[in-house]
Amino acid sequence: MATIKDVAKKAGLSVSTVSRFLNNHPYISEDKRKRIQAAMEALDYTPSSVAMQLRSKKGTMIGILVSRIVNPFFAHLVDSIEKNARKHGYNVLVMQTYDDKKAETNMLEMLKQQVIAGLIMCSIEGDPKVIEAYREYGPIVLCNEQIPGSKLPQVYTNQATASFEATNYLIQKGYKKIAYCTGGSLTRGGHGNSRTEGFEKALQESNLPMKIEWIFKQVHTIEDGKKVADKLLALPKDRRPDAVFTSSDEVASGILERYLAKGQSVPEDLAIMGFDNQPFTSMLAVPLTTIQQPVDALGRESTNWLIAQMEGKVYQLDKSELVLNLITRKSA
Repeated sequence: MATIKDVAKKAGLSVSTVSRFLNNHPYISEDKRKRIQAAMEALDYTPSSVAMQLRSKKGTMIGILVSRIVNPFFAHLVDSIEKNARKHGYNVLVMQTYDDKKAETNMLEMLKQQVIAGLIMCSIEGDPKVIEAYREYGPIVLCNEQIPGSKLPQVYTNQATASFEATNYLIQKGYKKIAYCTGGSLTRGGHGNSRTEGFEKALQESNLPMKIEWIFKQVHTIEDGKKVADKLLALPKDRRPDAVFTSSDEVASGILERYLAKGQSVPEDLAIMGFDNQPFTSMLAVPLTTIQQPVDALGRESTNWLIAQMEGKVYQLDKSELVLNLITRKSA
């Protein structure tokens, strides 16, 4: 099936020119109109009716890509992005990937088809080089994600340093057997790698072990946290960790809930560290020690930078609020 890019190539014009033609833009020469019509006929190209309806918004649609909107962190992040987008007269279209590369590609294709005028990626599953290739169709900003060496605008915090400091906090409190939960796979350059680097560095500097049976990958939800707790409790007492650093407050709260349900004490039997500082963390049976992320600042800066690109303006990233803070409570 032919795409708008194919039409542009056939007509010898830019994708944006073809897009303007499809939107009945008045300032297109008669010669260009004829070339585009001829290319569309030759390729049997028919614009998507849905895409045409969305394009009628005159380029005011911003795409937001997240892994799971039910994750409170992403829910608050999308809320921040949408509020800031509306202030500038833009609408948003949200898509969840559920960690599926195909869903990510679908959203990138919407940028290619001009269904969305720009894209904020709050999660990355696919090949960075593939993502970068879509820049020719419209601006892309990474939010709370990093691609080292990429020319894509990236709004992020220093998660490696925060994880290092949080792990050291546990070590200084006397915990020597520390388990780890990540939403990624521990592969270099993979999801959550910065946090893993900080965690590993802290253990190495204190000459502490990183045991396979204490490492849990691809964990995201409260239910995942409960399963982690069951696995830890199934270990002989002398082989159990005395603390756990988790990738999210959801996972941490699942571990906490299961430990308490099994008659265990927190932090006496297991100290628990979360990540995000979601509103519910201060209201748990044992208030959660966690790392606070600047959600509003991440959303605001990502939106402002994307809109500046869409409008052909220069934007200076404000890093003053893009900092992570350790919030100490009773779980660790």
